[in-house]
Amino acid sequence: MSAIDRQLIRDLIENWAIWRDAGDWKRFASVWHDDGYMMATWFQGPAADFIEHSRNGFERGTSTILHFLGGTSIDISDTRAVAQTKMTISQRAKVDGVLCDVVCTGRFYDFLEHRDGRWGIVLRQPIYEKDRLEAVDPAVRVELDSELLAQFPAGYKHLAYLQTGLGFTVKPDMPGLTGPQVEALYGCGKAWLKGELSHPRETYESQQRRRRGDSSFGGTAVAAVTAE
Repeated sequence: MSAIDRQLIRDLIENWAIWRDAGDWKRFASVWHDDGYMMATWFQGPAADFIEHSRNGFERGTSTILHFLGGTSIDISDTRAVAQTKMTISQRAKVDGVLCDVVCTGRFYDFLEHRDGRWGIVLRQPIYEKDRLEAVDPAVRVELDSELLAQFPAGYKHLAYLQTGLGFTVKPDMPGLTGPQVEALYGCGKAWLKGELSHPRETYESQQRRRRGDSSFGGTAVAAVTAE
């Protein structure tokens, strides 16, 4: 594949963030393939459902979520690619009555394929590396429930805390900077590039289910309401 393909993939990743945050849902849908799948703290499912949930939350205005992108590394093998893009997720909402911002730093880990004349996302799995929470008004102090906060993984504990307060059931075993979850994700990326997977979601989810059998957090989480 050529430098043109790398640029097309980079454009697609940038369009994901711009069109999603702007509420340009028709164009946002165009970055996915029909079997595209989204993994997030608050939602895991088909891209079409993710778009619908995102639209509902955007129109209700119950919380504000924005995405910022950094550098991208792209591996291409024939008609398949894996892209890692540095990003931040910023969400604003009330935490125990105090308006707060959570900023989570990580990477978008994308499985892509060139078919029907275009590149598209087959699976997006964020990697959550670290986060922080602060009151929008620096003069206001926000008190967090330390026991609840301790239940969530280090990479997105404050994001999970905020989203739980909004009524979400947050997925407890998303990949972080290190650990078995992110290593399993890297393994699926290598298998995808070698053509060993028909869809990356199948292998990745099966690994996650096996690992949850030993997880202190329990079973599979799904979105209880709409937001991100």
